Amino acid sequence: MEMSETSEAVDKAAAKIEEMLNKSRQGSSGVRLEVNEKILDSCTELMKAIKLLIIKSKDLQNDIVAEGRGTATAQEFYNRNPRWTEGLVSAAKTVGWGATVLTDAADKVIQGTGKFEELVVCSHEIAASSAQLVAASKVKAEKNSATLKELRVASKGVANATANVVATTKSGQAQIEESDTMDFSAMSLTTIKRLEMDSQVHVLELESSLTKERQKLSDLRKKHYQLAGVSEGWEEEDILNCDVKRQDTHQENAD
Repeated sequence: MEMSETSEAVDKAAAKIEEMLNKSRQGSSGVRLEVNEKILDSCTELMKAIKLLIIKSKDLQNDIVAEGRGTATAQEFYNRNPRWTEGLVSAAKTVGWGATVLTDAADKVIQGTGKFEELVVCSHEIAASSAQLVAASKVKAEKNSATLKELRVASKGVANATANVVATTKSGQAQIEESDTMDFSAMSLTTIKRLEMDSQVHVLELESSLTKERQKLSDLRKKHYQLAGVSEGWEEEDILNCDVKRQDTHQENAD
């Protein structure tokens, strides 16, 4: 199944984060180094949480197959349950993809070429993807399954780790912006007025762009859950839970 490939993707992401941390210590200093270390440390903890989630998901998958296959082989069981199988594969791919994208976003932020907001969005996406993996896994699981309970605990661990990445990223962004604050003391009245007008234009452009992007995001979410949740037989509660996590991204970035 896809779990092994997802696990490999997470391992590669974790190794890349460690490499990024070493490079940052060699090429950065002061506030920038402090911010980089905190962000990368939080990303490392997130990768550990994701790895545990994958292990618990695989354990539950094995339990489900063992209980339901009878005399059939594991592959025959998967073939007899294509919707469940496709749901697991899709969810696992999304988790692995999320880990890779988050690492790339962190790399850009550390180099000073990326956006902190992108790292925040990637973190929320991983939290939502983890909930998606739990939802896909539990479709055929016994409600009182001990392994399912362990998977839920692991999912909460990922949620907590992503929240820590978000908090650390926002705190780091504030530190960097504070250290880079523009000095207006030596500017003339004309220069300040020009900058003020430019800033007003930029605000109007951003507000217009934000309205369009929010509508686009809403349309994409509707299509995503039409394809992912309903078609794979998830319970309505699970679909809503995944959507809430992605809504958090929208709301926190708006704040």
